[in-house]
Amino acid sequence: MNENWENQLQSIWLKFGTMSNEKFIQQIKNHVDLLSNSQAIADFERACAFDSTGHEEEAEPLYRSALDKGLTGLRRRRARIQLASTLRNNGKIKESIHILREEKANYSDELNDAVDSFLALSLSSAGKYEEALSLTLKALSRHLPRYNRSVYNYANGLYKEL
Repeated sequence: MNENWENQLQSIWLKFGTMSNEKFIQQIKNHVDLLSNSQAIADFERACAFDSTGHEEEAEPLYRSALDKGLTGLRRRRARIQLASTLRNNGKIKESIHILREEKANYSDELNDAVDSFLALSLSSAGKYEEALSLTLKALSRHLPRYNRSVYNYANGLYKEL
């Protein structure tokens, strides 16, 4: 994998929505077939293509495969978030919550708010509305130009993490 391969991948993703889903998936498949050194990345990118086109059933095993094959870095974090979202959509809410709680507890990067957002969606799907709203408001409070502390404190009053 090299910078040119990554740039070509981004070029395909920029065309997402301008062609049929089938053609988009095929372009991603063709492009990842050029990878000779990372089946984990190939599986992840195929999973993303299926997921983004509404084929969660096909995406789930590919995310799992990519992670099992040692996907690393930001793609690993994205794969865990996207797998959790896919699991929620596939009715596997408990597993989704487990994965996202694990990510929240053990990792921190620029995707923290994404983890919180998808965790809030999964919590809501599980009927844990106060915790979901609290988590959402806490994440939002970090980005407000004013009232950060007030919103955070109200959110903390809704649900206190253990």
